[in-house]
Amino acid sequence: MKIVLCYPVEDRHVAQIRTTLQQAGVQAEVVDAGQERIAEQLLDADIYCGHAKVPVPWPEVVAAGKLKWIQSSAAGMDHCLVPEVIASSIPVSSASGILADQVADHTMALLCGSMRSLPVFFRAQQKKEFIRRPTRDLHGSRVGIVGFGGNGRRLAEVLSPFKTRLFATDCFPEDKPEYVEELLGAEELDSLLPRVDVLILAAPLNDETRGMIDGRRLNLMPRGSFLVNMARGPLVVEEDLADALESGQLAGAGIDVTEVEPLAPESRLWEQPNLIITPHVGGQKSSRLDDMTDFFCLNLDRWFRGETPRNLVEKKLGFPLPEHANWKKAP
Repeated sequence: MKIVLCYPVEDRHVAQIRTTLQQAGVQAEVVDAGQERIAEQLLDADIYCGHAKVPVPWPEVVAAGKLKWIQSSAAGMDHCLVPEVIASSIPVSSASGILADQVADHTMALLCGSMRSLPVFFRAQQKKEFIRRPTRDLHGSRVGIVGFGGNGRRLAEVLSPFKTRLFATDCFPEDKPEYVEELLGAEELDSLLPRVDVLILAAPLNDETRGMIDGRRLNLMPRGSFLVNMARGPLVVEEDLADALESGQLAGAGIDVTEVEPLAPESRLWEQPNLIITPHVGGQKSSRLDDMTDFFCLNLDRWFRGETPRNLVEKKLGFPLPEHANWKKAP
């Protein structure tokens, strides 16, 4: 058996995985392929854990018929849920919720920075100017969260003490926390938008969500509202976002992701004074590699005991079904 890794592991992480295999009584080769060798090493892998950021020959991998399980080291699944994998019988599990605390940290930074006009004050500081301008309050705001999986649920927990009114949409509107006022189906997004001051995107990228936040939907939001995208760039039509910021339909926005990364120098988004852009760092964490390896080892143990991995993904949707979601802390 061959297990191929494609996330930035250290020797101690590989040793931890080998110990888990030994405890399960499994003989396996563990290969740290990195981004440089993943395309070739994946062709004869039995189990794969990682997030390839280089082209991978998925049609050949699936056709080879050897790969038995994919464990993503990211919550977003667009890097591996290509048509060939979706059509195959290969089970896929995600890292949904593993970095939810860090995503919540970064969301709050973008949201509070935007609502408290920090871009304006930072520019004034660089010019040694002392200026004042109105700011907006997070406390008491109406906040909508699109995508109520591991990250979305943690965001709701963090936002609740701010006395916000919380609303959310999800494909599986189940297990509503008491501090969330309404948990709606994904198809009810249009009815949610006019009722929120802040919209936070935490949804996966798939055929249904690509371009979901366009000019029409931005115009459904109250004038002067805010948008934060912590999910995937292609959820938002970027030209429409620029239009909404320039017109004042949005008072501000924060994005950690863009449709193409890095964002092209000629993009209009760079020119928006009321937009905060960060370079897809919302999931950064000092113990990220440790946490991911712990989760992979937990799922390896479940796999070799014949149990369903946590965060098993519904491949056409790109996220775990509730019964398999790690946020439920199933045994």
